[in-house]
Amino acid sequence: MTDAAAPASAPSPAPAAPFAARVPTALFGAVLGIGGLANGWRVAARLWGVPSLVGDALAVVAFLVWASVATLVVLKWAKARTAARGELGHPVMGGFVALAGVATMVAGIAIQPVVAPLGIVLMIVGLVFQGLFATWFVGRLLQGGREVAAATPVLFLPTVGGGFVAGMALAALGLRDASAMAFGIGFVTWLVIEGVIWQRLLHGPALPVPLRASMGIEMAPPAVGLVAYLAANGGSVDILALVLFGVALLWAAVAIRNFGWVSEQPFGAPWWAWSFGVSALPTGAMRLAEAGAPTAALLAPGLFLVANLIIGLFAGRSLAMILRGTYVPPAPPPQA
Repeated sequence: MTDAAAPASAPSPAPAAPFAARVPTALFGAVLGIGGLANGWRVAARLWGVPSLVGDALAVVAFLVWASVATLVVLKWAKARTAARGELGHPVMGGFVALAGVATMVAGIAIQPVVAPLGIVLMIVGLVFQGLFATWFVGRLLQGGREVAAATPVLFLPTVGGGFVAGMALAALGLRDASAMAFGIGFVTWLVIEGVIWQRLLHGPALPVPLRASMGIEMAPPAVGLVAYLAANGGSVDILALVLFGVALLWAAVAIRNFGWVSEQPFGAPWWAWSFGVSALPTGAMRLAEAGAPTAALLAPGLFLVANLIIGLFAGRSLAMILRGTYVPPAPPPQA
């Protein structure tokens, strides 16, 4: 026997989550901004004669980012399935899984003018995934049991973002009637979900800091919807197109007003949620300008310049974080 009891061993720290488990599907958000900006540069080339090569280069970058993130997400489902299922079942973060389909379609739309067969395949794959995921996600929503705090702009992604981008993809594939149908899905569900989110934001607690960057998604429906609508109707300016443009401008102004509040969340992958609306707004303005809308023609150059600056800043900061090894979060997404 020993004279003194052996000291109790200190509990060992929990092992760090493996890299694959920490990869958020929200990383696909970068594809939306870069791919959207690529399409904007192509419209600018027609409208103002800027080099079209810039749009093609951005399209290649968007595809490479998509391929990189898709590889990481596949590895997550292969090597860290518990974490992947946890993200899918999360009341907030589960909505970001829709970005897998949306980003695939955006990458396809962007790369099609460069490598047509690749673009077509990506658009078809994205359309199939988006249709299946949106159906599953909406079905789960309608079963109820959700907390009010889980109603965030992330709810827009499966049907609103998915519907509008599907409309663009279908138009690019030459299916104009199906494009209009997909636009209708995005438009109607936007109006429904917008009311739910306003109720939550007006009468519920403020969004927690780790979710505030998701407010960038609020700007996307009118801006992306405008581009999708013009794709479906062949680029004609009418009252609905101008209404969408006006609402998008309102949300851009609100985003500027609330920037300090949102920026309490440190920069990271979720901030790319802003990039789709940021890139779509000038693209829609330029498409309206092509069709002879004078107000859009006046605003389009400034909007396009700002979009390039913002997405360039996002890309620069993201690259710096990747080089430091801090871009992928060190822990699973926060619980709502």
